[in-house]
Amino acid sequence: MKVQLYDTHAHLDDRKIFPELEDVLQRAREAGVNLINTVGCDWRSSLMSVRIAEKHPDQVRAIIGVHPSEIRDWNEELLARLMDLTSSPFVVGWGEIGLDYHYEDGPPHDQQRRVFRAQIAAAKEAGLPIIIHDRDAHQDTIDILKQEKAGVNGGILHCFSGSWEMAKECLRLGFHISFAGPLTYANAKTSVDVAGKVPEDMLLIETDCPYLTPHPMRGKINEPARVSYTAAKLAEIRGLDYERIAEITTNNAKRLFKL
Repeated sequence: MKVQLYDTHAHLDDRKIFPELEDVLQRAREAGVNLINTVGCDWRSSLMSVRIAEKHPDQVRAIIGVHPSEIRDWNEELLARLMDLTSSPFVVGWGEIGLDYHYEDGPPHDQQRRVFRAQIAAAKEAGLPIIIHDRDAHQDTIDILKQEKAGVNGGILHCFSGSWEMAKECLRLGFHISFAGPLTYANAKTSVDVAGKVPEDMLLIETDCPYLTPHPMRGKINEPARVSYTAAKLAEIRGLDYERIAEITTNNAKRLFKL
């Protein structure tokens, strides 16, 4: 039986990917990546994600939402349009949403928190799992997830880079932990430690392409086919066969996204 992988987080609408999308998807299939979530960051990319999924229904699903760095134009009309997109059978989650305190010139933190809460509420209403972006905002992220009971439909801490203590908090709230290319980097000691401890049924993998290209392909544009490198590293960390980690992570994702 051929290995099947699920890249749970990609940005197929990105200009580094989209012009060669057909070739990118073919290379993914050749690498055993039969399912890919393409993830929105704003209205345009959310709409594009739905359109890409509709054109490639056998391989692609869509996640819609507004990234914390893109919320300056947030309003009720935008929220209503995003809610309309959830009627598509190809929309399987809401994201990526969350908090990003890394940049001094980013949106004000209070606005980020307010929009984060609003999108959690919308995802709960739509019955969708949420995909969380957390950068330099661990405590506020956890606090909001707890206060909003955000794990009711499940979700993902995407491209996880936090500590085992944070991972345990997220797991208790019902969130899967997803690892991307940085797991393969030489300095990934904390992530490697966490990846060895996450319960088997809560593990996921992703590329976050075109970003975070795994070793040994760093310096090249990332794409879904390269989720195989992260899968191989995760198998090594956990002392499992590559085929087994592919099966585990794919089944976990299919269960979360009701596929």
